[in-house]
Amino acid sequence: MSKDKKIIEKEINWGGRTLSLQHGKLARQADSAILARLGDTMVLATVVSAPPREDLDYFPLTVDYEERLYASGRISTSRFIKREGRPTEEAILNGRLIDRSIRPLFPKDYFNEVQVVITVLSYDQENDPDVISLLATSAAIITSPIPWAGPVVGVRLGYREGEFILNPTKSDEPYSDLSLTVSFNREKVVMIEGAFKEIPEEIVTKAVDYAREAAKPIFELLDLLQKEVGAEKEKIVEENGKEIKKKVTDFIKTHFKDDLFDPEKSARESLSEELKEVLHKEFEGKLAKTELSKIFDATVKDFVREQIVEHEKRPDNRGLTQVRDLEIEVGVLPRTHGSAIFRRGDTQVLTVATLGSTSLEQLIEGMEGEKTKRFMHHYEFPPFSTGETGRAGPPSRREIGHGALAEKALFPIVPPEEKFPYTIRLVSEVLSSSGSTSMAATCGATLALMDAAAPITAPVSGVAMGLVTEGDKYKILTDIQALEDFYGDMDFKIAGTEKGITVIQLDVKIDGLSKQIIAETLRESRDARLFILEKMLAALPKSRKEISKYAPKVSLISIPTKKIGEVIGSGGKTINRIIEETGAAIDIEDDGTVTVTSNDEEGLKKAVEWIQGLSHDVKPGEEYVGTVKRIMPFGAFVEILPGKEGMVHISQLAQHRVEDINKEVKIGQKLKVKVIEVDYQNRINLTSKIAE
Repeated sequence: MSKDKKIIEKEINWGGRTLSLQHGKLARQADSAILARLGDTMVLATVVSAPPREDLDYFPLTVDYEERLYASGRISTSRFIKREGRPTEEAILNGRLIDRSIRPLFPKDYFNEVQVVITVLSYDQENDPDVISLLATSAAIITSPIPWAGPVVGVRLGYREGEFILNPTKSDEPYSDLSLTVSFNREKVVMIEGAFKEIPEEIVTKAVDYAREAAKPIFELLDLLQKEVGAEKEKIVEENGKEIKKKVTDFIKTHFKDDLFDPEKSARESLSEELKEVLHKEFEGKLAKTELSKIFDATVKDFVREQIVEHEKRPDNRGLTQVRDLEIEVGVLPRTHGSAIFRRGDTQVLTVATLGSTSLEQLIEGMEGEKTKRFMHHYEFPPFSTGETGRAGPPSRREIGHGALAEKALFPIVPPEEKFPYTIRLVSEVLSSSGSTSMAATCGATLALMDAAAPITAPVSGVAMGLVTEGDKYKILTDIQALEDFYGDMDFKIAGTEKGITVIQLDVKIDGLSKQIIAETLRESRDARLFILEKMLAALPKSRKEISKYAPKVSLISIPTKKIGEVIGSGGKTINRIIEETGAAIDIEDDGTVTVTSNDEEGLKKAVEWIQGLSHDVKPGEEYVGTVKRIMPFGAFVEILPGKEGMVHISQLAQHRVEDINKEVKIGQKLKVKVIEVDYQNRINLTSKIAE
């Protein structure tokens, strides 16, 4: 490829801000590179291809989204490591969003290795780099030699007071009822990612239509850029092997039909690999394994799809809108704070809820600085869940993505900290997988929260919808299982409450979806969600009233900010004493909010009373029953509130004259006293001469 040094730049006013795309200035050794800018946020997207590897039977596309702290003028707060480490969860999710938007449009017979690297160079804290990165990636691929049926355009929307917001800024997000990203090719929807505050299906459909209109001027911009760059595309040479392919195809149809449409076998995610092994042995030495695998996938895909479209016959003999058998159990683990097992067909997920002090919030460092997170959902997908051996270790990008999806689904219904002062961590363990594990995790997580006595605003259920198309014909499938996911055209995950949707995620394997298909899918998914929700509530109708006896007890109190120093004490002496004597964990915010956490009810009560006593302004006339702590010749020091003492002068101990104070009071004695003065040094003077 010749390296044209001509710099080409196109820009457009989009949603009141200038979007610019520049080609030819940076990263000239890449197949193509685009510098994109919106506001003061800038990203560099590069794309490079390499010859195919012979041992691969899939398209090796990788998308790496790289955040740089310098983009927002920051240095890591880590004491030891100042350079960026592993990608943040947000970076991984943004990379997956771009991958899912561009992958369906590569030719099916294209197996060159393709790597997209997006680097965030400047971040203005207002214009999110995610959609800009997608547009830059789209522009980079269309101006490269790589064959691709793009461009795609991504649009992000917010929604407030009945009005859609194009490319909402960070300032808009707290007031928006949805955060929706939609990717389009010229005619259809390619990808959807959205989080909602229980939004009805009709508004989601309108949002997609609004985004479609907003994408049109960007297609014009990309067309102008592509035409001026004028990159020549590679041509794909189709391999010829019709005779051997026919033999393999006939063998598959003859020998594998019963397995593919056996309800027990078709549910296994490992079935395809098991049948491929049989095929490899049958044709060993006659055709490479990679070629046999490609033929297998193409043949089985055609066969399964034909049965669904022409005969409405699914591999497990369900009806098109039928949900698999459900089995739900709650409170399954004796020492955890909340737990649930949710099984749908051969997909089984165990979700466990753990409650902790608010001081255990997750601290996240990124380009926006440090922020905390009190609600987390983590998803684990061990190899045994598909009956296979494999790697065990840190979560994959897929696991992070599925965990985040369920977390977004539940976020709108999680009780606020003022109502439920806990840090909440949910972990979903996939025990058996046959499609739709993320939606099973969503259902299980809802039940685990309820079992943990979290006062959620409404329960959430979720379902994955599929699609099979043949020409103008199509069939929408409810609750897809393994084979339907592998060989279908769509994986559309939708979760929400009875009131409305809380999250959606769409992946397609075709060139996109029509408006009609999206609307029908949303309608049919609602029926399935409500059916599943009914079964969930039959197992646990509402959140439990009492938290587990093994969960920490939490109390939230508020003290005047001027009293924070008094509670903490010099060098932390007072607060450390409270912690040591009560066993409670104490977290004090700058606004005077104090969270006290303890596994012991008595320790919690004692710590709360102590803090309240320290923060209380004692006034003359108040009466207390205190404890004598110290005795001096001139008077007795009485603790009237936890951590707060006053002095009863010897002359104020009794109505009569006291000659020997030790004969009048003893250490530890309870004494009824009244405040007579708080002097200018905040010393409290007491009297025990109280008329009965």
